Amino acid sequence: MQTPAHAGLGDLLSYAHTADLPAGTLVRVPLGRREVLGVVWGSRAAEGGQALLDGSLADADGVLLRPVSAALDALPPLDAHWRALVAFAARYYQRGLGELALAALPPQLRELDSTQLARRLKRRDRKAQLAAASEDGAARAPACEAALAPSPEQSAVLAALEAERTQGQAPRPALLFGSTGSGKTEVYLQAVARCLAADPAAQALVMVPEINLTPQLEARFRTRFAALGEGAVVALHSGMTNPQRLQSWLAALTGQARIVLGTRMAVFAPLPGLRLIVVDEEHDPSYKQQEGARYSARDLAIWRGQRQGAQVLLGSATPSLESWHHSRPAEGEAPAGRYLRLHMPSRIGAGELPRVRLVDMQQQPPKTLISAGLLEAMTQRIARGEQCMVFLNRRGYAPVLACTDCDWKSECPHCSAFRVFHKIDRTLRCHHCGFTERVPRACPTCGNPDIAPVGRGTERLEEQLAALFADIRRPDGGAVRIARIDADSTRHEGALEAQLAQVHSGEVDVLVGTQMIAKGHDFRRITLVAAVNPDSALFSSDFRAPERLFGLLMQSAGRAGRDSAWLAAQGSRAEMWIQSFHPQHPLFEALRGHDYPRFAAQQLKEREAAAMPPFAFQALVRADARTQEAAQAFLNAAGDAAEGLPGADEVMRYPAVPLAVQRVANVERAQMLLESGSRAALQRLLAAWQPVLQELRRGPAGQGLIRWLVDVDPQSI
Repeated sequence: MQTPAHAGLGDLLSYAHTADLPAGTLVRVPLGRREVLGVVWGSRAAEGGQALLDGSLADADGVLLRPVSAALDALPPLDAHWRALVAFAARYYQRGLGELALAALPPQLRELDSTQLARRLKRRDRKAQLAAASEDGAARAPACEAALAPSPEQSAVLAALEAERTQGQAPRPALLFGSTGSGKTEVYLQAVARCLAADPAAQALVMVPEINLTPQLEARFRTRFAALGEGAVVALHSGMTNPQRLQSWLAALTGQARIVLGTRMAVFAPLPGLRLIVVDEEHDPSYKQQEGARYSARDLAIWRGQRQGAQVLLGSATPSLESWHHSRPAEGEAPAGRYLRLHMPSRIGAGELPRVRLVDMQQQPPKTLISAGLLEAMTQRIARGEQCMVFLNRRGYAPVLACTDCDWKSECPHCSAFRVFHKIDRTLRCHHCGFTERVPRACPTCGNPDIAPVGRGTERLEEQLAALFADIRRPDGGAVRIARIDADSTRHEGALEAQLAQVHSGEVDVLVGTQMIAKGHDFRRITLVAAVNPDSALFSSDFRAPERLFGLLMQSAGRAGRDSAWLAAQGSRAEMWIQSFHPQHPLFEALRGHDYPRFAAQQLKEREAAAMPPFAFQALVRADARTQEAAQAFLNAAGDAAEGLPGADEVMRYPAVPLAVQRVANVERAQMLLESGSRAALQRLLAAWQPVLQELRRGPAGQGLIRWLVDVDPQSI
C-alpha cells in the first residue's frame, strides 16, 4: 500500500486469495473503508489457516485476513528487477516500501478496476493493430540511415562503449565528459541504435533533468527511430496528462516501447528488456527528488543498470564531482575509480568554445546594469543579425519591494522570506508558499507612496534592456526584439515551445531568462551569452554552491556559437561575458579557460580536506512543527536517543538548526546533519533509528510536531 515511512504502518500487509498470485501482480484490495491498488510482493500457503463463517480467512495465528478484491491479471506482473529496485530505494532512502512502489505507478492505474483496465487494454490493442495495418510493411529495425557520420571523438566513444558492453561481464557505468556542442546527443542516438540492433527485445531508457528538455529530444528520437513503428518511442514525465502517462507506462511494461524518454520519475519505469540507460546532464540537481521520497534518479539508474546488466551512460560537460571522482584514472598507488571515463573535448564542425570575458563591476559606475563594453558587443551582434542571451537566475521584476522612510519590506506573512514583485500583473508573490497580493498603493506601515523595487529579476532586466536598445536597429531596420523565458512566462501549455520556436527562427534578438535556457537547448544563432549577476553563489554556506554555479555558467556559455559554419560566415566569434564584483575568484579563472578538470581538482582537494562528499556520506533529519522550539526539541531528543544504536559511534551528529528559510506556510522547519566516512555505518544507524523516531513522534518530544523526514545524500544543506 502507499504508506509513508513516518506513518508507522508496516511495509507489507497480508491478504487472502483463493489462488496463488505471482509476485508483482497488481491487485485491488480493501484498506479501511476504501479499495486501493496494491502490488503482490510475495505469497505463502495459509498452513493451519481456517475459513470463517462470513467467508473470510484467518491465518495460523487466528489473525483475520481480508480477501483480495480483484487481481489485475490482464497485465504481466512487475518483474523481479523492478521490485528489487523499489525495495532498494525504499531501504536506502528510508521510505515506506508501498510509498515508493505505488508512487512509481501511473495515477490513473490506481483508479481502474479489472474490468476498466481490460476495456482500456482492448482499446489500446485495437489502435495498435490499426497502426500496424497502415504501415507499408517496412522492416522494424533501428533506422540509422539518418544518423550523422560520427566524428573521430564520437567514434572512439562508441567503440569504447561497445567494447565495454561485449566484454562478457556487467559493463561499468561510463561518464561521457564532453564539452558543450561536442555531439553528446548524437552519441546517445547511435548508442541506443546499436543496443536495439543487437537484441530485438532490448529497451533503452534516456533521462533528462527537466520537462522542458523532453520535447526536442523526443522529436529527434522519433525521427531517427521512425522505422521501429508507432509507439516505439514514448515519453514519461509529470507534465503529461494521466491518460498519457498510463499509455506510456503500459507500452514500457509490455515491451511495445523500445525507447522511454523521461525525467527522474522514469527511472522506475517497468522495462523488462532494459539494456541501456542514458542520463543526460547527469550533474543536474533536478535528478534529486525534493518532496516525499527524496531519491536520486541518477544514483538509482546506476544501481538498476548494474543489477539488471544494462549499460549506464552518464553525460555532462560539467560532471558532478561525485561522478568525476568515481571515474578518476589510476595514479601511482591510488586505484582507478569504478566508472569508465570517456572524453570528447572538441566541438562538432571544428567550432571553438566561446571566449570568456570578465567585467569587474567595481570599476563600473554605480547601479550599472550592462557595462559599456558588453552593451557595445551586443549592439554589434544585433546589427549583424546575430542573437544574444542574457542569463539571470532570478524571476520576477524585483526580489523585494521596500519603503525608504520606515524600512518596510514585502515580507511574506506566512514564510520567513520576501514576496517577489511581479510588475506584469502588479502582484507581490511568495515563491515558497504561493501567497499573492496586489501591490499596495502606499507603504502599509507609514503610508509613504514612494515604495520602490530593490534588486533585479528577469522581468526588470527585460524592461531595462528594452530601454537600452530602444534606438538600436536590426539589419532589416526594425526594432530590437527581446523575449523572456522563465517559469512565469511559460506557465501556460505550449508557451515554452512557442517561445523556443521564435528563438530558433530568428524572430528574437535578445533572449532573457533563468536557468531554463542555460542547458540542453541547441540555439544556432546565439553568439553572445552574458551573465549579469552570478556572484551570490560564490560565498554561499552550501558547499555545493560553487559546483552548481560553475556548471550553470559553463552550460550557459555552451549556448553560444554552436553552429560553427554560420559563425564563420558571419565573420564572428562566440563570447561569454560575466559581470562580477569578484572577477579574480578562482572559479572564474577556471571558467575563463573552460577548464573543468582544474576546477574539479581544486574543489575535490577542499572537500577531501574537510571530509565532505564524495569523501564522506551525509543525511539530514528534518522536522516540521508549529514552533521552531518544538522542531529543534524533537531533533535534539532524536539525537540523544540515537546513542547506542548500531553505527552511532561512526556517525557524527550535529546539533539541530533552522533551515535557511525556516518558516514556510506557517510551518517552522529545522534540520540535523549526520555525517560519516562509512556509508554502511550511516545506513545502519538510519535503519535502527526509524522505530525510535516513530516512538518519539508519539511521545512528549513530538508535541507540536507536524512531520519528520530523512533525506539521504542531500543536495542542499
